[in-house]
Amino acid sequence: MGTAYPRRDAEVTMPDPGSVRLADGVRLRVHTYGPDTADLTVLLLHGWTLDGRTWHRQVTALQETFGTAVRVVTYDARGHGRSGPATLHSATLAQLGDDLAEVIAEVAPTGPIVLAGHSMGGMTVMEYAHRHPGDFARRIAGLLFVSTTAEGHTHTGYGLPGPVARLLRIAELAGAGLLARCGGWRTPLPLLYALRPPLRWLLFGDACEPADIRLTTSAVARASLVSIGGFRPSIGAQSRLATLAELGDLPAAALVGDRDRLTPPPCAVSIAEALPSAELTVCPGAGHMLMLERADEVTTALLSVTTRAMSRPKVVRKATARAGVRGGRSIVKQPRRRGDRHGAACT
Repeated sequence: MGTAYPRRDAEVTMPDPGSVRLADGVRLRVHTYGPDTADLTVLLLHGWTLDGRTWHRQVTALQETFGTAVRVVTYDARGHGRSGPATLHSATLAQLGDDLAEVIAEVAPTGPIVLAGHSMGGMTVMEYAHRHPGDFARRIAGLLFVSTTAEGHTHTGYGLPGPVARLLRIAELAGAGLLARCGGWRTPLPLLYALRPPLRWLLFGDACEPADIRLTTSAVARASLVSIGGFRPSIGAQSRLATLAELGDLPAAALVGDRDRLTPPPCAVSIAEALPSAELTVCPGAGHMLMLERADEVTTALLSVTTRAMSRPKVVRKATARAGVRGGRSIVKQPRRRGDRHGAACT
């Protein structure tokens, strides 16, 4: 049974933000937790149309587990959250990979790094590895992939029969193309409130806490329409399994919900197969928002990867983590939590 970590999410509070000014002038909103002198940095990347707040439970657990030995960084991608805008030209995964390289150079110029990416954030990590292989090899000590893919929309079926899924994809791509030309406008809140039921259907599994759908809706409200539509072609065309296969024996984990309509289990399986030390976790009854739906399982995997990363050469350990350490790729099997008919534990 997974460890139960504290939940303090009635209101998501963030430290005073900083910013990183990118080469093209766009400013990214950045939040840092912990000292510059920490042994290791954990950098958390959010998903498409979301923002850094989606990692708030894992941020708390990292601080409580490792103290000052680990520095945690979250940031809002361009066109998302409180960061500067994306344009039709810059709304690509390649640009996000380059942005990540600039963020690392600015906020974590030295020391080992664990990268954790959800959905588009995981794809951003892969683009960084593909476009900046030397920097990646020198700096990255661990990887966590949550509800993401290395194969674009190859496996995306929305949980629907094949013909219906194909029609929905055509409609989605057409709608994305339209939104991509709407500039910096954002979805009006009244419309987003009306869209909560379809958002809940698309992004969550069997169970959904009201606070989690509120946070998700709030994040989508901050994403510009050009971001909602503009990134879609790049996400759909992504193909980075070969890049993953070249990353070597890094501590790694991949998690997915078996009710994920956007990046279903085959996406995580292929990622885990490409990474020799990856641990694969499939969460029954869970959808696409695992950091919220299955916070304890994601946290346990993140703490494990971080602990393993800290034990690698050149990483000095100043703290003992609570996370369990496992070597070699495996599939996590945990009993369902007593009384949880939605299967919140992972198997």
